[in-house]
Amino acid sequence: MDNDLQQYARQYMDRQNNRPIPEFEGYSPNEMQYLLHDPFGPDSPLKLNLLDEADYRLIPMLNMIRYLGGRLKKTGEMKLTAKGFLPVKIVADLYEQGFYKEEMIESGIVKLYKQTDSHSIDLARKLSDIAGLTKKRNNKLSLTKNGEKLLGNNAELLRQLLLTFCYKFNWAYYDRYESERIGQIGFAFSLVLLKRYGDKKRRDTFYAKKYFRAFPDLYEGGDAQTEIEENPWNPASRCYFIRTFERFLHLFGLVEIETEKVSMKERWSPEKHYITRTALFHRLISCAPHRKFPSGHVPPGVPKINGNPL
Repeated sequence: MDNDLQQYARQYMDRQNNRPIPEFEGYSPNEMQYLLHDPFGPDSPLKLNLLDEADYRLIPMLNMIRYLGGRLKKTGEMKLTAKGFLPVKIVADLYEQGFYKEEMIESGIVKLYKQTDSHSIDLARKLSDIAGLTKKRNNKLSLTKNGEKLLGNNAELLRQLLLTFCYKFNWAYYDRYESERIGQIGFAFSLVLLKRYGDKKRRDTFYAKKYFRAFPDLYEGGDAQTEIEENPWNPASRCYFIRTFERFLHLFGLVEIETEKVSMKERWSPEKHYITRTALFHRLISCAPHRKFPSGHVPPGVPKINGNPL
């Protein structure tokens, strides 16, 4: 009798965890676990494809880090400023390579002088350290053995940078939004959304509503679908846009962002942002259709006791 009950319970859980969920774009709870905990693993719906060398040259963050690494490989080490930042000349040289142009710097609002004047350069330095590509000793920066190895493998370097940025770097570091989880939790689901809908120009709010529909616990307040539509200043929606599109996907060359400037009549309204995935995104990211896992399959992130899921 007990065995019959256990078998029934297992079959019921298998059905529940394998059923397609509309809020998950037709993926199952099992598949969402992979998107959350092992997005580029063999059982995930997502896949990172190998690119041509010309494609890797289209990824700003990758190339900025490769350039910095190349300089370190050539010189052996680099003396940092008293506060541990990149030297002024290196900052200027990195920016002049044109890997990523920043509006505040290009417009002259911000004068590029130190590392922290440039969001992209500061992030490149931080990711290099967190990913273990570089190390600081006696206030001098140098490549690690792993960093030197990865400089010769664009595919693996990109993979490491994506995993480092998405799992080890705090996306809330550069802003003052209350939630530290918006955007970073479920980042792979945002890639799924772009794969499905990014061929056409769509508002950032289109993606925000789908994101919070899948992760309602990240939205504090009322109904995200209504509030995002009615309130152009919605903080959760704007936080999602800034972290996901401006500070992640655009820096990796995966989206184009078109900003619609407001007229004088709308001067108290925020700018409207339109998102389109790049051809690079289409070549790099693949999405498999929904599939069922075999009976008893336990995806990553599911708590276990004695090897069995709770």
